[in-house]
Amino acid sequence: MLDSLFMIVVQALGGLGYWGIALGMALESACVPLPSEILLPFGGFLAAAGRISFAQAFMAGQMGGLAGSIVAYGVGRYGGRSLLERWGRYLLISRREIAMADHWFQQKGELTVFLARLLPGVRTFISLPAGIAGMGFGRFVFYSFMGMLPWSLLFTYAGYRLGQNWVQVRAVLHRFDLLIIGLLVAAAVWFLWHRLRDGREN
Repeated sequence: MLDSLFMIVVQALGGLGYWGIALGMALESACVPLPSEILLPFGGFLAAAGRISFAQAFMAGQMGGLAGSIVAYGVGRYGGRSLLERWGRYLLISRREIAMADHWFQQKGELTVFLARLLPGVRTFISLPAGIAGMGFGRFVFYSFMGMLPWSLLFTYAGYRLGQNWVQVRAVLHRFDLLIIGLLVAAAVWFLWHRLRDGREN
C-alpha cells in the first residue's frame, strides 16, 4: 500500500518534468521518506521516453538531493542542537553521547556522510545529525555531493535502460531495504537495552 502511494506521488511529480524530480529528491534528502529508489529510475524513464534529457534527469536528482540535504543540515545546526540538549534525555540520549557524536563527526564526518549517502533509509536522515554535530558546512556539502553522485547516476541510468520496466529497480532493492531496516531496528534495541541496563546499575 505504501509503495502504491509512493508511485502516485512520484508520477505526480513526474508531470513537472525535471523540476518534479528535483523537488522529490529535495524532499527525500530533507528527511521526508520519499524513496529515491523510485524517483531516480522514474527520472531515467522520462529521459528514455524523450520527455527530458538524461543529463537533466541526472542533474535534477543530484542537485535536488543536495538542496534538500542543506536544508536538513541547517535545521540540525541552527535548531536541532538546542532541542536535543533540552529533550534528548526523554529519548535516552545524554549530553555525554551528544558530545561523543560531535567528536565522531569532527573526526570521521566525511566518511560517515559519504557512506551514508549510499545506504537506503540512512541517506534520508544523515544531514540532520551532521548539522546537530556541527560538521563543517563546506565538508558536509562536498562529501554529500560525492556520496550522492554514484547513487544518482546508477539509479537514473537503471531507469533509463529499463524504460517502462523501471519499477523493477524498486523490486530488486526491496530485500536490501528490509535488511537495512532490520539492522537499524537491531541497533535501536541494543541502544535501548544498553541504556536501561546502565540505569539499573547506577
